[in-house]
Amino acid sequence: MDIRHCGKHGLAVSSLGLGTLTWGRDTDEEQACAMLTAFVDAGGSLVEISPLHGSGRALSVLAQALKQVGRHRIVIALRGAMRFSQGSNEVSASRGDMLRCLDTTLAILDTDYVDLWLATPSSTPIPLEETLLALQWAYSSGRAHYVGLSHRDTWDCALAWAKSETLPLTAVEEEFSLVCSSPLLGRAQDKNFGFLAHSPLAGGVLTGKYRHATPPDSRAASTHLRHTVAPYLDSCDPIVEALSQAAQGLESSIADIALAWVRDTPGVTSAIIGPRNLKQLEQLLGGQLELPSPIRGVLNELAAE
Repeated sequence: MDIRHCGKHGLAVSSLGLGTLTWGRDTDEEQACAMLTAFVDAGGSLVEISPLHGSGRALSVLAQALKQVGRHRIVIALRGAMRFSQGSNEVSASRGDMLRCLDTTLAILDTDYVDLWLATPSSTPIPLEETLLALQWAYSSGRAHYVGLSHRDTWDCALAWAKSETLPLTAVEEEFSLVCSSPLLGRAQDKNFGFLAHSPLAGGVLTGKYRHATPPDSRAASTHLRHTVAPYLDSCDPIVEALSQAAQGLESSIADIALAWVRDTPGVTSAIIGPRNLKQLEQLLGGQLELPSPIRGVLNELAAE
């Protein structure tokens, strides 16, 4: 697995990242620990975590996994912050909520810092300047070694980048796959930022598992994960068929082709995968390949349509 720098910055991460969306809910602690161990042994380092993942339980699961693997071997990308309240937890980008959430996260993970903190939009309108002040404090105090933005619209990112002389933004994160383009990718390249691509397999649709039916243990069959798949179930058939033909020619899997296309798209620093179990992870780690130029060209044309 390659190790890549986030643009011109010193933060180096693995070309594949490990997402934790299902940890603590669909992925138990034992399975998560086994997955993190396999990921690191394969050369991976980047782990993306959110306080909301696994219905709020992913942080505790990651904390246990870090004890087995070693904090020094992991690059932790913390995505967003939340307002802790009775009965429900809400995404927040206010300075107070962000800093309280960061301190809580560090305590749960038993670490002094996160490697990268990615601010996300709030569920209520918050001035971007206030969010950036929280990132500035976290960076200046050493609680976040690098900072960036996730799921921000292009205008917010443009404003943030204009202020980046005083706030050293390092990376942006956005969904990116053969069926989901990103206007931020080109902007990140122009600014020499890292670009983290989440959902490179469109929630599993680009593995081909939904070609003929909905597997009972899949995300599409899950009440709390279906929303990550639903937008693509009826619109991906042409690309999935093209991937199937390419996979046959390369004696590989549909998922390997789709993941390789994202991972090696110019400007992408890391593609963040979200397997729910060790078997899925091992399949993705074991099938890494480099796409021949003709196949990449065809897929580029399909993605642009």
